[in-house]
Amino acid sequence: MHESPLLSPFMMQVRGLISLMRPKQWVKNGFVLAPLIFTGEFINLNSVAAAFLAAILFCLGSSATYIINDIHDIERDRKHPRKSKTRPLASGATSVSVGIGLLIVLYGIQITAWFWAPRVVFVIAAYMALNIAYTFVLKHQPVADIFSIAIGFVLRVYAGAMALSVPVSSWMFVTTLCLALYLAAIKRRQELSLSGTDGRKVLEKYSLSLVDRYAEMSATGALVFYSMFVMSARPQLVFTVPLVLFGLFRYWYVVEKLDGGESPTDALLADWQLILTVLLWIAACVWALWPNGA
Repeated sequence: MHESPLLSPFMMQVRGLISLMRPKQWVKNGFVLAPLIFTGEFINLNSVAAAFLAAILFCLGSSATYIINDIHDIERDRKHPRKSKTRPLASGATSVSVGIGLLIVLYGIQITAWFWAPRVVFVIAAYMALNIAYTFVLKHQPVADIFSIAIGFVLRVYAGAMALSVPVSSWMFVTTLCLALYLAAIKRRQELSLSGTDGRKVLEKYSLSLVDRYAEMSATGALVFYSMFVMSARPQLVFTVPLVLFGLFRYWYVVEKLDGGESPTDALLADWQLILTVLLWIAACVWALWPNGA
């Protein structure tokens, strides 16, 4: 069945809008659900609803930051061999005015959500402010750019905690920070390895050996702090440590041998072993933390 010629421009605009929001990147917002798992609140339907609402709001908030970034970088993206074809504004799949209109809608949703979940929206607003600073200033500053990305993941976890009105262990925050620093360092490593210094100006300030050391330090920190968190606060999760270790090893394999890692989301979704590891880890955590007698 062929599309009507009259519908084709409309469908192209719809696809452009969807692409502008980068739904594939919403996988990162799974970090919002971490407190739901580790607090055992996943058996409470109200908590599940609140956590997923926070995750949805974070998805829309992150989409708003992508739009701002794409508008800001449109001229540079048009000169990039890959982004000129994949970024909707740079490729001409949609227009800047449409992007601004969508941005206003996304901001309007966050303002409306403030009346239902003000603490969650406050965290999302902090995330969006951080990313605006990243787009205009921080992404050009070595080290600060990596930490800006990592702090975004910490804010995701914090938003999940605010949605449930529960405290989050300091171990979880530092583990999330280290894991996110690892992913961000690997991202910079692959950008430098595959595209040289042409992709980002800040890459001129890095070297492969430097970002490799950053990644190794962060991966080691993530594993150590996760293990300490498990042994001190959630000893029933000790058998998940090998899954975390395997995931780190496998991700590095995907990066080193399969040239993944420039986009952590793409690396995860393209490798069935990584997907299976994440699913097994989630299942193991839920099984181990399921309240007795629930």
